Amino acid sequence: MKIGELSKKSGCSIQTIRFYEKQDLLEACNRSEGNYRIYDASSLRTLQFIKQCRSLGLTIIEIKQLLDTKNNPDKSCSSVNNLIHQHMVDVTHRIAELQELKLTLSEMASACTDNRKVKECGVLQLLEE
Repeated sequence: MKIGELSKKSGCSIQTIRFYEKQDLLEACNRSEGNYRIYDASSLRTLQFIKQCRSLGLTIIEIKQLLDTKNNPDKSCSSVNNLIHQHMVDVTHRIAELQELKLTLSEMASACTDNRKVKECGVLQLLEE
């Protein structure tokens, strides 16, 4: 299948597919006589895997590690488990940071009412501190 068909079937844009190729997440494909990229079902499965990983917030580097591990089916999956555990730790840390951000924004929002003039704006004053 050509890149347009792969794009439709995978739900990834053509630019995204090319990006994944450049990042070595998607193997180089064969080319037709007209120099069109020709993809197979394996490319589609890989794109679906990448898309699922991205939906979980995994980085390109993490996805590359998972794909490398996946291509060695007889190896231990401990590296996969470690990667997912570390990703969970990172997500927990980001959630804590976002909760702190929400608290700060909430405090800022209560520092000003709609009826004030800009020169009296509590939010702008807090931002200048």
